[in-house]
Order: sequence, then structure tokens, then C-alpha cells
Amino acid sequence: MKKLMVFLALLLSFTFILSACGKDDEKAKKEDVKKAVNTKDNKTADNQDLLKKIQDDGKITIGTEGTYPPFTFHDTNGNLTGFDVDLANEVAKRLGVKAEYKETQWDAMFAGLDAKRFDMIANEVGIRPDRQKKYDFSDPYITSAGVLIVNTSNTKVKKFEDIKGLNAAQSLTSNYGDIAKKYGANLVGVEGFQQAVELLAQNRVDVTINDKLTYLDYKKQKPDAPIKVAATANDASSSGFMFRKNSDKLVDEVNKALKEIVDDGTYKKISEKWFGEDVLK
Repeated sequence: MKKLMVFLALLLSFTFILSACGKDDEKAKKEDVKKAVNTKDNKTADNQDLLKKIQDDGKITIGTEGTYPPFTFHDTNGNLTGFDVDLANEVAKRLGVKAEYKETQWDAMFAGLDAKRFDMIANEVGIRPDRQKKYDFSDPYITSAGVLIVNTSNTKVKKFEDIKGLNAAQSLTSNYGDIAKKYGANLVGVEGFQQAVELLAQNRVDVTINDKLTYLDYKKQKPDAPIKVAATANDASSSGFMFRKNSDKLVDEVNKALKEIVDDGTYKKISEKWFGEDVLK
């Protein structure tokens, strides 16, 4: 009987201990959830206050490559310039602040934004679903599609399907090389667009596929180059300024500025300066 009483006392004590541990575990879980929510709320608050910080500092810090003409590069005097730079400068002006640039290699650009080295990115960043999950984007400020380019003397190639069996000058690892291969062209490897159009002008290849804006920039620099666009792809891609997630207030103000820039004709002027036409159309 005595042994039974001891056993029951031990069992009761063990039950109390388990109950207390369960309550402690439950309390700890609640604390972890609370911390996670608070952390998320703090990050959201930080980003929502970003517009005020920018206005108080009188500047918006912008990440860009500075090596990607005609969008962001250095002119012969060493000054940072380009389509994206001009547009971002105009946005900053309408926000009432100064644009301050931090040049960063592309492969470190997103990490720099995450680390708050800059407030936004202006570097022809394509708006894609995978990126939208992690970042905020402005409204699209430019759209471009792949174009099929031929020598001006070529009257046979009028659509992408016509390039089957022809020689296409392409960077072998590029998306445009994949498109040429998809339509049955024989790929002739080149280092870039410059080399591709030189071969095309000399009729050493039949076609090349590249970005429409790159083509327009090249024709602006060399209007007499004997090349033309035979066809334009249907799947155009859009680019926008990119921000950390939950930067809603800043994004809204940037979008307002972009709309004003388009509505008052400033966008058209910037576009014609770099591409010879209004690329928003």
C-alpha cells in the first residue's frame, strides 16, 4: 500500500511537470510568432517611412550599372548618362530631391538593394513574377521586344519562320540565340550585337535577332548602316524601377511622377534623344 501511494505521488508530480512544460512550450511558440510579426511590421514600417527619409535627406539613392549603353553608361567626358539615368533624374526632380547614384555590378545589384545601399534600382530591370514576389516595381516605363534584323537588300525574309536553314549571327548563350535555334536557323557565334550587325552588313550571315531598343540605338549612331527590321516578336518585356518590398508610399509617388513625365511630353523628349522615337508607343 505504501509503495502504491509513492507511485501515485510520483505519477502526479510527473503529470504536473508535463503540464508545465506544455504551457512553457506554448508560451514560447506564441512569443516566437509575436517576434516574427513584430519583425515583419518593423520592416514594413521602415520601408513605408522611406519616402519621408528621402524627403528629409533631400536625395534618393539609386543603384545602377553604369556600363549598359544606351540605358546607363559613361559618356566621353566620364559622366554617368543614359535613358534610365535621364528618366530617374526627372523622377527625382519631381519628388523634390536630388538623385544620387551608386554604381554596382549587375550580379550584386539586388543584394545591394536588400542591404539598403540604395533606395531603388534604375537599370532596365524586367518586371517578372518571380521578382515581384520579393520586390516592388514602379509602373512599366519601357517595353521592348526581340526583332529579326536583315540586310536592307534582303526581300525574302519577312517573318521568323523564314529563317529556317539560314545563318543567324548570335551570342550562343543568349535568349535570342535560343529563338533563332527554335526557328531552325544555323547559329554563327558572335561576341555581341556589334559583331553581328557587321557580319550582316557584309552579307556574311543572313539574319540576327536582338533587342529592338539596342537596334534603334545602333541605327541612331549609324543611320546609314545597311540593316533593317524584318519582323518583331509578339512577346515584349517591360521594365520598371525596382524597390524593396512594402515601399508602397515611395512607389506611389514615383508612379505619379512617371505619369506626369509621360503626360507633359518629357518622356517623349528623353526617348527621342536616345532612340530617335517614342518607345512607349
